[in-house]
Amino acid sequence: MTDTSARFREFKMPDVGEGLTEAEILKWYVQPGDTVTDGQVVCEVETAKAAVELPIPFDGVVHELRFPEGTTVDVGQVIISVDVAPGSGEAEAAPAAPAPAPAPEAEPEAEAEAEPEGRQPVLVGYGVSASSTKRRARKPEGAQAATAAVQAELNGSAPVAPAPSGPAAGSAAAQGVRPLAKPPVRKLAKDLGVDLALVVPTGREGVITREDVHAAAEAAAPAPAQAPAAPVEPAPAAPVQPAAEPAPAAASVVDTGTRETRIPIKGVRKATAAAMVGSAFTAPHVTEFVTVDVTRTMKLVEELKQDKEMAGVRVNPLLLIAKALLVAIKRNPEVNAAWDETNQEIVQKHYVNLGIAAATPRGLIVPNIKDAQAKTLPQLAASLGELVSTAREGKTTPAAMQHGTVTITNVGVFGVDTGTPILNPGESAILAVGAIKLQPWVHKGKVKPRQVTTLALSFDHRLVDGELGSKVLADVAAILEQPKRLMTWA
Repeated sequence: MTDTSARFREFKMPDVGEGLTEAEILKWYVQPGDTVTDGQVVCEVETAKAAVELPIPFDGVVHELRFPEGTTVDVGQVIISVDVAPGSGEAEAAPAAPAPAPAPEAEPEAEAEAEPEGRQPVLVGYGVSASSTKRRARKPEGAQAATAAVQAELNGSAPVAPAPSGPAAGSAAAQGVRPLAKPPVRKLAKDLGVDLALVVPTGREGVITREDVHAAAEAAAPAPAQAPAAPVEPAPAAPVQPAAEPAPAAASVVDTGTRETRIPIKGVRKATAAAMVGSAFTAPHVTEFVTVDVTRTMKLVEELKQDKEMAGVRVNPLLLIAKALLVAIKRNPEVNAAWDETNQEIVQKHYVNLGIAAATPRGLIVPNIKDAQAKTLPQLAASLGELVSTAREGKTTPAAMQHGTVTITNVGVFGVDTGTPILNPGESAILAVGAIKLQPWVHKGKVKPRQVTTLALSFDHRLVDGELGSKVLADVAAILEQPKRLMTWA
């Protein structure tokens, strides 16, 4: 006999990021019966940081998907099982050995009850096991009838007659076998007070489905007219006729459904909220503002678009703003640091992982460009373009959002003048860039229309005092006003 434990391999939800504990299954790319190969992507999951595609690490045929789409699964739980030896002829369970008459009846409450000698078909994905010949003694028929009557009385319905015997009987109690149901269905039945032995299965191979349990619960539930009505005080201004009075619970549900929408807090939104609350109440924030004439920077952007060295990359104001911030950090390296509360140390960073806040359909994420300080302008432009396109496609990996040091958030794309950005946890500063607008400006002693924007720099006051923060912000503004400083200061 083939060793089924070696034949079926299970793939568990991995930790696709640092310290993640759960992920939501967004989409399955395979179904039971599909052939998969090592490295093939089988599903897409959303963690607290990003959407990630998961490849299967072995070859075989999909045996079972343990969770449907939309389910949040803990790291370490099995999400898919694969038959790695589909040609061995053991995929389906062998027929059960005939039992001597009268067939002993299994007790539905016993989860670990011994099965008859030989093998019995079980749920897909849970294997087939040989069992002991020991069986529990069958209950007398009178005891079965009494049990059914008590169950019916508890459920408030008419007594249930003993299930018929023979192959025509549909329920597990009628067949004298343990009811077949997956663990989630068993839990549902337990929560609803439904005896699985009395449920008629409609699933393939006699498996009880969630719909079967709900149907059994509804059939056993008391009729609404028999339920005692809760006392309701009529509204003073408009008495309600008793015959037409709606149930309070139903009115509440309708009112809530038409006036409110409740959205579960999970995934990126949940992680963002937790990070922002933690940052706001851990690091003392200080924000400074400066309004600057960026007309020359905008002219340089147009010139760079025509430069053959920049061919194939996107040139925009954000590129030069990012370069200006990198130069300002080089001139003031103390701003690029982190606060280590555990060791009571300030960690000076000799690299800049430049974060760019990106709005996506799943929420705001902040991937970063690793070692941005070492990149040339064309390389920085290419990295920015790749970062933005990957974020828009929802393919940003958790690794791309880790170990950032400073961040830029461009609120100007929404037509916003400025804001007070909140630090990403573990980072020392974040620069907000407002909308660039044509405004009247004093230039060379005359009022002229100039391209103007407002910058806002928030920083961790434990690491960055007012002098250092002001120097960094002033340097960025000076470079954007006179972009030739990108060469002289760099």
